[in-house]
This record gives sequence, C-alpha cells and structure tokens, in this order.
Amino acid sequence: MPGFDERMLNGMSVFTAIVDAGSFAAAGEQLDMSQSGVSRAVARLEARLGIRLFDRTTRVVSLTDEGRRFYEQVTPLIAGLEEAAATASGGATVVRGRLRVNIDPFFSRLILGPRLESFMDDHPDLRLELITRDQLGDMVTEGFDLAVRFGEPRTSSLVARKLFDTRIVTVAAPSYLKRNGRPLTPQELGKGTHACIEFRDPETGRPFGWEFHRKRKKLEVETGGRLVVNDVATMLSVCLSGYGIAQVMQISAEQLLAEGRLVDLFPDWPDERFPLHALYPSRHHPPAKTRAFLEFVMSLTPHPSI
Repeated sequence: MPGFDERMLNGMSVFTAIVDAGSFAAAGEQLDMSQSGVSRAVARLEARLGIRLFDRTTRVVSLTDEGRRFYEQVTPLIAGLEEAAATASGGATVVRGRLRVNIDPFFSRLILGPRLESFMDDHPDLRLELITRDQLGDMVTEGFDLAVRFGEPRTSSLVARKLFDTRIVTVAAPSYLKRNGRPLTPQELGKGTHACIEFRDPETGRPFGWEFHRKRKKLEVETGGRLVVNDVATMLSVCLSGYGIAQVMQISAEQLLAEGRLVDLFPDWPDERFPLHALYPSRHHPPAKTRAFLEFVMSLTPHPSI
C-alpha cells in the first residue's frame, strides 16, 4: 500500500487535470507545466499505485478501466480539499473556477438560455461551459462536473437527483383536426387513419413508444408513424403546420395550447410524466459551484410537476 505524501497529492492533481482538460498538453497549459513534466508526474503516480491509468497512442489518450475507477474515487477527494481550503480562507460560499455541464439541448434552449444572464452576473468568478448534446455519454472520461438530462437515468455510479417532471400531452393543430377529424380515444391512433410524428429516443436509437396514463391505468398504442424526428423544435413545427399528431412535453407546448395553436387531444389521460434529472459523480458534498448551478436550475422550475 503506497504511502500518501505531497508527491502523490500532486500526481493526483495532475491526473485529474488531464482527464478534465482532455490531453496531457492541455493539462500542462492549465497547470503551467511542461508536457514532459506532466508525463513524469503521471508515470510516478502509476508506479506508486501499481496500475496503468491511461492508454496512450500517438493521437488519443483515454482512461483505462482502473483509471476511470480511480478518477471516480479521487475527484470527490480533490473537491473536498478545495472546499476545505476555501473554508479556511473564508470563502466557503464563493462560487469560482470552471464548471463543465452536459445539458439537454431542449432544456438549454427553452428554459435555461433565456435566464442564464442573471446566474452569470451573480457569479463573476465562475467560468461556465455548457455542452448541449442528445446523449449523456461518459461523464467521467469527458470531464463533466454535472449533467442535466431528461428521462430516467440508466444505472451507474453517478448520483441522480430529480429536479422536476412534466406532463406528456398528445397534441395536434386545429388545421389537422379540421382535415382529419379528432380522435376520440388513444386507440384510434393505432388504426392507421392518423399521421403520428415519432420522436427518436437518443439512448436507444428507436422511437419512443406512445403511452397514455390515467391513475394506475397504462395504455400502450402502436402508432407506426412514417415520420421520425430527433429534435423537439422540428417536431413542434411539423405538428403546428398541420401534418400530424405528436406527443410533447407540456413545458414545450404550454403557450401554444393557451393560444389555441395546438389542441390537447386526451385531457382525460393526464398522468404520463417525463422527468428532468441532475447527474453528478458520487460525493458527499458537491462543490459550491455545482450546488449553485443546481439551485439555479431548480429556481427556473418552481413547481415539482409542470
């Protein structure tokens, strides 16, 4: 069992910097070290631990399985030391440094983006990186501090914190209903007489199934739509044009429903919901910057269910 000393702590700091920055060279720039110095620090740490942390080729540096597990264990320790140092210097509540967030494109565009200015103004010492993407990917390998994603999280070592959920509503434009008639029951959507717009699940690559929930009753309908999209804005625009029927999150359609531009077809099936989760590496006390961002996101959605 290697003893813990200043060299090991320095090696751990260099190691986490490489993972966060994505390369030895980028970590060296952040730490004001030469690339050879970074390489030596990693080599010493690997020798002390008796494991290989990185797979290196001429173009790519990636974590080994042992390196990924070590990163998951080391990150909260480094964060805890930073928090302790901040507390000792009287800055326990100061939000500063870099925060890298993997965020759902729809949530970022519709809810977060228009209100982000106030958060940035409140935390002038924070550098925020928002990376919008359809899939979560590997948070650890890609150096994310936090993810904000719609849907049920898959099983992993990450902490999942539910922020809110929103109703799923089945909608159509008045022009579509005028041409094709309004379906009276969800089962009518499975008879091939209506055009249903399918939405692709980014995690599975397959269209989401159409479900209808009323208290404990759950109804599944095979719609077999010919149009499949993977962007909420596209789905809404196609639906608004009168092409077909879509299932959308209520938060994306509230204004359109209020204006009568879309019609909720089955208000008597009101109980299907879709959650938004925050995901972050397991640790007892997330850094102040992470806590501040989570609190801000939750302030944007004051009601637990929308």
